[in-house]
Amino acid sequence: MFDGALSVALQLSIPPETLPLLLVAAGLGVSFLEAFAPGAHFIVLGIALLAAGLVGLLLGPLASPIVLGVLVLVFGSLALYGYREFDIYGGKGTAQTSDSASLRGRTGRVTERVTPAEGEVKLDDGGFNPFYAARSVDGELPVGTEVVVVDPGGGNVVTVESLSTGYDEIDRELDRGRAARNDVAGSDYDDAEMETESA
Repeated sequence: MFDGALSVALQLSIPPETLPLLLVAAGLGVSFLEAFAPGAHFIVLGIALLAAGLVGLLLGPLASPIVLGVLVLVFGSLALYGYREFDIYGGKGTAQTSDSASLRGRTGRVTERVTPAEGEVKLDDGGFNPFYAARSVDGELPVGTEVVVVDPGGGNVVTVESLSTGYDEIDRELDRGRAARNDVAGSDYDDAEMETESA
């Protein structure tokens, strides 16, 4: 009984012809919130509400709440597809690194002179913040030098080497293979060591 009374009260308080105007206002408001929290948290919903409201205004008396609801779903799906397909905010295909080991073999450029004690590099596809503190293998690397990460060192401070030294993709793959073998060999050694200690 209460549900019936509530639905009648809502139907009487909002005339159907103002529903598209409410959708337009809500769409503009939600889209405006995107300026304060960028990253497509609100823009897809804002576009869906705004577009459904504008089409509802064009349809006039044919814009029933059911039609407007379907329009919101259609325009929301289109906005989400467009957001993902056209990569409006950038970052498509540049996922954050999963761990520091994934930095090995990445290339980049020196942004602050790199020495064995200090420096900074910007890595290509280096995640959310591509700038890393860096140390050189040997010698000094001036600003603008193309470098490759030879030791990720935990992720915050990477050890780099100039690409002009002849370190290429084959060398990077060999290093990755050696690192994978060492990880497997290390875990096998730990298992064998634990068995001898337990005996």
